[in-house]
Amino acid sequence: MVDETRRKILKTGAAAAAMAAVPPVLAQQTNQAAPAGKFYERGKVRIHYQEWGSGFPLLLISGGGLGGSTIGGLTNPFDAPGEFKGEYRCIGADLRTANNGQSSGPLEIDRPWDMFSDDQIGLMDHLRIDKFMVMGFCIGGPLIWNLLERAPNRVVAAVLAQPSGCRVENPTLTFDTNMQGWGPDYVKRHPDVTMAQVEQFLTKMYKNPADFVWSVSRDFVKQCKTPVLILPDDIPAHPYKVAMEAAMLAPNAEVSMFPWKEPKERIPLAVRQIRSFLRAHRTTTATA
Repeated sequence: MVDETRRKILKTGAAAAAMAAVPPVLAQQTNQAAPAGKFYERGKVRIHYQEWGSGFPLLLISGGGLGGSTIGGLTNPFDAPGEFKGEYRCIGADLRTANNGQSSGPLEIDRPWDMFSDDQIGLMDHLRIDKFMVMGFCIGGPLIWNLLERAPNRVVAAVLAQPSGCRVENPTLTFDTNMQGWGPDYVKRHPDVTMAQVEQFLTKMYKNPADFVWSVSRDFVKQCKTPVLILPDDIPAHPYKVAMEAAMLAPNAEVSMFPWKEPKERIPLAVRQIRSFLRAHRTTTATA
């Protein structure tokens, strides 16, 4: 059953790889109906964010890659704000690189992962939140690892769902798809940025090194004490092997069943596990 399902998933590899670089249709559709939200500004950076519910803070990072990680994408593969706003103060934001988002800011060529962590930590500071939990999809995986390295005393627990990573047999896959998909659209929207600068940015992000989860080293994951729950996927952009390697290395990691998205009837079971994991690590030390 599992092998058959994995074969079906792998057959859709080309389409899935493209989704890592360009906004998914679902994200585009839901983004149109997304609330207007609010804005947080820091210098030249302007971050569009939205909040749902109340309780312990839970930062949500949608999938969709550099061009599609927006508030509207938080309904795929399940409605994250809808599922958790009853217990948590859910906070979502558009990445500043999202072509269909409302956030903006300079393309920091020499520090791609850190620029996103700056935005996320800055948003929490703006909201006067100290301790928080985080759940991310796709690109949210490496973003979370970087956030855990940057703010280990602030992130209480993390959920990495269908995390992206470097596929050994095709190490330039994410670089290539972003050069073809995200980069040209980004340059059209930002005439002050050239494709040469985009290439430098993506080289730093995905080729330096072209390995593991890109944003942090295996040595960091080995010593990371933050509890993490990993829900692996197995498409070209979300390699199962990398997700499981991270889970085996991290001392306080848990793993979901696999596959958890196919058949769709399994998704509620995965959400149930996420809910149990968050409750187990929720604290009362947040400042709101």
